[in-house]
Amino acid sequence: MYTGASLQAAQMLNHNNCEIAINWAGGLHHAKKFEASGFCYVNDIVIAILELLKYHPRVLYLDIDVHHGDGVQEAFYFTDRVMTVSFHKYGNLFFPGTGDMYETGAESGKYYSVNVPLKDGINDQAYGQLFSPIMQGVMDHFKPSCIVMQCGADSLGCDRLGCFNLTIDGHGECVKFMKKFNVPMMVLGGGGYTVRNVARCWTYETSLITGVDVPDDLPYSEYIEFFGPDYTLRPDTSRGIENQNSKQFLEQLKITTLENLSRLDHAPSVQMHEIPPDLASFTSYQELKENQSPDERETKAVTQSRVEPQNEYYDGDKDNDGESVDPVNWQCGM
Repeated sequence: MYTGASLQAAQMLNHNNCEIAINWAGGLHHAKKFEASGFCYVNDIVIAILELLKYHPRVLYLDIDVHHGDGVQEAFYFTDRVMTVSFHKYGNLFFPGTGDMYETGAESGKYYSVNVPLKDGINDQAYGQLFSPIMQGVMDHFKPSCIVMQCGADSLGCDRLGCFNLTIDGHGECVKFMKKFNVPMMVLGGGGYTVRNVARCWTYETSLITGVDVPDDLPYSEYIEFFGPDYTLRPDTSRGIENQNSKQFLEQLKITTLENLSRLDHAPSVQMHEIPPDLASFTSYQELKENQSPDERETKAVTQSRVEPQNEYYDGDKDNDGESVDPVNWQCGM
């Protein structure tokens, strides 16, 4: 169900039905091609990105879960069409054990995997000082036509499995920062093991995405007792964990990451190709092709219903300069 929702979100973005699509049930970033991992059975993110790549030349994947987005990085480690960026806890055998800053991609994907490994206790201020310049550099160098953002809430303070000191406000600032680029975006959920704070976080970030102001005092409901003793939307979730990320460590991390981004000469281009059918409608597409007579032309309504991708410049099947080609004369070499 969660994978189907992410797939539908991708199709809505592909067909310009929305600017931002949200699926808080998605974001299961650990699943691999041949195995389940880390509470993740199917990697809905990878499937959604593959669907987006049918229309978008470059897709950016951003992960702010406390755990490294290893399944997504592994899927796109050798391509330059997807840049994966992950801010996560690394070291001391913390799951999944990947995400070192020197994991930068390979072959065509060299420098298209960006990892920001952090230590315990990072707070809003330190996180923001890294996040803003790094993501600005990513957007300037990669120039994505679509963004997929995984908003795992286990990077909040007080999470049962996490070890950061982020507040709901600090977590939300990341979403707000990415929204300002006005690039089509899919926003997904992910980890989060203090359930009441997960609900608070994603409610607040939904309000940021939709531009709706919501009061900080929670309205009365049958679940209100779960949110005591403060009964607010954005309580202070920071806790007394020492911030082990020194200023020198964070500065060196930022410098190294920006240097790697500077090695990208330009945003990669994509060859023009025929757009495959939408994955979810593949069965109906096959039935349509089987029932269609080869002697009948498509109706004008069907032809015009197709979405033309931004990188498509052909007017006809064999036309390079925007002029229509007579298929009969072309086949005869005239």
